[in-house]
Amino acid sequence: MSPLKIDHRDAKSLLLAVHGLSHPPRSKLTTEGLLNRIEDLGFVQVDSINTVARAHHMILFARNETYRPKQLSALLERHRDLFENWTHDAAIIPSRFFPYWRVRFERERERLRDRWRSWRREGFEELFDDTLSHIRENGPVMARHLGTNEKKKPGGWWDWHPSKTALEYLWRTGDLAIARREGFQKVYDLTERVIPSQHLVDKAEEDAFIDWACRSALDRLGFATPGEIAAFWGSISPAEAKAWCEAHKGKDILTADVVMAEGEKPRQCFVLADIEDRLANLPPPPKRVRVLSPFDPAIRDRKRLQRLFDFDYRIEIFVPEAKRRFGYYVFPLLEGDRMIGRLDMKHRAQDGVLHVTGLWLEPRIKPSKQRLSSLEAELDRHRRFVGAERVTFADGFLRDS
Repeated sequence: MSPLKIDHRDAKSLLLAVHGLSHPPRSKLTTEGLLNRIEDLGFVQVDSINTVARAHHMILFARNETYRPKQLSALLERHRDLFENWTHDAAIIPSRFFPYWRVRFERERERLRDRWRSWRREGFEELFDDTLSHIRENGPVMARHLGTNEKKKPGGWWDWHPSKTALEYLWRTGDLAIARREGFQKVYDLTERVIPSQHLVDKAEEDAFIDWACRSALDRLGFATPGEIAAFWGSISPAEAKAWCEAHKGKDILTADVVMAEGEKPRQCFVLADIEDRLANLPPPPKRVRVLSPFDPAIRDRKRLQRLFDFDYRIEIFVPEAKRRFGYYVFPLLEGDRMIGRLDMKHRAQDGVLHVTGLWLEPRIKPSKQRLSSLEAELDRHRRFVGAERVTFADGFLRDS
């Protein structure tokens, strides 16, 4: 029997579909529909940078132009169907996954305790206990409410003061949860006062946790190596993912040779056993041009992005300005199933404009009238989304790649 093969176009379409980029982008999105979209994605990364809109809002807007931030706030802060914690980074996660996070919290507890104990040394244990007691007795707090007389320790953990470290440790290990944000600053409270009680009753067993972490990741990746499976949630090791794949190979998961972009070798990946049905029913991605957040889940794995889409992308916020190739915070552009370029833009709220500084199209991508018109339509959608009055362009904004 010849091995299963996934051709290049199907591989791209599958990736876009599992990452929610093949849904009709104009269909009316209800709050319940938004929750379903986030559950399909698994999580939405949170990031503080706000050149146009924050990453989580841009991720969701890229999938549906009727999305509004107040819908996410309702799910997070009122209905509590979502919670904030950690995957590979800070993220918004469906609350029904919380029993699996309770296993993750146990795994994190000793690792972080050892790490932060060596950094803070004296009074480490007492600080955590005192912080938790303070919140239990006095209610939710922000980091600025605690440790006002504490000295920051230079060079460690973003210069956090000790109480900030305690808050983050207690959050990362499940004693605290994020009740809400004020000006993007976290408000911490006891987990039992934030997470709905039905999600606090059970905790997954270790084997069930590993099975869920692997199976749910593979479902949301479409095809993946054990390393990619482990990296999806950031909750298990590559060795655990590899052992799971070997145990299930030929049963409920299969191997497939996935054809990559021109010049890249086919890559053997694991897939769920229903892969042929999934490939036969793939929806075509919308042909419109779409702006993606640098933290969009579809492009999070930069090596996978380059292998599949022949798109070499990096975010240059940590690159010295003189050494940047493109810009501080440049947005990838998706057209249909192709990555066609990148865009440097910023919402200048004080001027009421969405300003485009630079546009770099990929080699062999022409700035045709139709393509530029499609881009202008996308920019106008973003203008309305952020509440700008108009879109403006810098002189010579169309750059050579």
